Amino acid sequence: MIELTKKEQEALLIIYKDVANFYNANSLSKEIGITQVGTMKLLKRFEKNNILLSKRIGKSIVYKIGIEEEFVQKLIAFALINEAGKYRRWKDEFKSLHEKGRIVLFYGSASRNYANAKDIDIFIVINKKDFHEVSKKLEKIQSMLPKKLHAIKTTKEDLIKNIKENNKPMVEILKTAIVLYGYDDYMGVVNEFTSF
Repeated sequence: MIELTKKEQEALLIIYKDVANFYNANSLSKEIGITQVGTMKLLKRFEKNNILLSKRIGKSIVYKIGIEEEFVQKLIAFALINEAGKYRRWKDEFKSLHEKGRIVLFYGSASRNYANAKDIDIFIVINKKDFHEVSKKLEKIQSMLPKKLHAIKTTKEDLIKNIKENNKPMVEILKTAIVLYGYDDYMGVVNEFTSF
């Protein structure tokens, strides 16, 4: 097993969550805020440990997650859980929405800087039959929040369809969101789009 630094976890999640793009050392260095040389070392270390797969496109070498490896799936799960741990308040706030088979994502301005946010954005993947129940729970949660709650509800089938169609807002939510609940289900969806 490999131990990951904070920047390595950040890089791993950026590459994993961005289902629409490939990353090279240059593009990833801009995302994680380290030099291209440092990013290249990180990418080569990941590739050497079978965490990433590389592919030459033109003059550039791009990388995607080697999700077929079981230990890579465990690393991703750990990184997602670790990332969500930094948002304990929101995990507690939306705990009532959590049930097996549901995915609860926290995204938008409140996830980056709550003080300056105008509203709180969450994205919930649920079964169609649960829409009414979840709407009631959201009303109750909204009554306790000082800012407007903006919730998007969808089914897993619609989410997959939107990813396949490269729906830009949906892909951007997946790329930037914090997975509060439903890591396994989230990974079940995203894993289909992570390799070359």
